[in-house]
Amino acid sequence: MTDTPSPAGARHPDLLSVYCNDHLAAATGGIELVARMIGAHRGDRYEEGLRQLLAELREEKVVLTRTMASLGFPVRQYKQAALWLAEKASRAKLNGHLLSRSPSSSLLEFEVLASAVRAKRSGFETLRIVAEVDERIDAALFDRLIEQANRQYEWATDTRRDVAAEVFGGDSDVVADADTDA
Repeated sequence: MTDTPSPAGARHPDLLSVYCNDHLAAATGGIELVARMIGAHRGDRYEEGLRQLLAELREEKVVLTRTMASLGFPVRQYKQAALWLAEKASRAKLNGHLLSRSPSSSLLEFEVLASAVRAKRSGFETLRIVAEVDERIDAALFDRLIEQANRQYEWATDTRRDVAAEVFGGDSDVVADADTDA
């Protein structure tokens, strides 16, 4: 591995390639998770938000793939395949319900989703930082994706809170109100 700048100015291009491939693989897992969640929430109040999120995740994956191509980075398919397989394997988790979906499954999925959106936003922020030294990365596009990820996180967090209240009882607004007081 080298720490010398590439001709465009980004340092550690080999590490950036690995980093981008890791985020691309995570995008594959996220798309699979949200597609599965849509099936579980068909016809309820969360379906529309999940469908919008899925469309945005697919767009973001295309943007990341194109950015990698513009940087000359190969796509490591084995990483995407591993995340795809891991998402499928996660469906076999022990949740207290052998043949049916547990009421807590949605809560856990929305918790994972909110965390994944936060991680994805961090990846977009990193690429936005690198855009300062590498003109092959579209800074304005990553600014937009960061804002989109912020909106996605807010929706996933609000939804997670609502699902927690539905599953276990309580008022999700208590925690949401605490956010605005801080």
